[in-house]
Amino acid sequence: MATNETHLPLKLAMIDYETGCPQRIQHFLKVHSFASTIAEMEGLDPVTRFTLEAAALIHDIGIRPSLAKYGSSAGRHQEELGPAPAEEMLSRLGYPRALIERVARLVGRHHTYTGIDGPDCQILIEADFLVNMLEEGMSLQAIRAAYGKVFATESGRRLCRAMFPDAEREAAAGDGGEGERGAKAAGEAAGAA
Repeated sequence: MATNETHLPLKLAMIDYETGCPQRIQHFLKVHSFASTIAEMEGLDPVTRFTLEAAALIHDIGIRPSLAKYGSSAGRHQEELGPAPAEEMLSRLGYPRALIERVARLVGRHHTYTGIDGPDCQILIEADFLVNMLEEGMSLQAIRAAYGKVFATESGRRLCRAMFPDAEREAAAGDGGEGERGAKAAGEAAGAA
């Protein structure tokens, strides 16, 4: 599979996988769009961008098995149970092994905000946050905390400021502007994403 190909078969496979759940279909399509936009703004190389876009489409594939096993879609459960179905779907669609392994790693850590190991990981986390901030109705305090603690790319920060103009106002202090409460909000924001 060449990087100049589209991910249309993966998009359609994920739409089929999430049939009956319009919220999750819309979610992964929005995360993909933000990830692609940030990657383009950041000048990501074509191979890393192609991998990131695949990960953005499939990042929440662990929700269904998490709900079945734990009755919860908590991030830690998604990270535990998402890589296996991601690998299976990507293999079935003919993606190369190296891409499958990287995407499985990204799926298995897209709710972990420390030890970020590449621009694809950082951008996936930022894109997911941008969508979750609105979908989950995050408080301005949580948005500010996430802006200060999670967003590292200038492009992701720019998109966050465009969506939430007050996001950086108090986060500029380095702690979300609220001391311990700001740190707690960042943790809550991270847990909610």
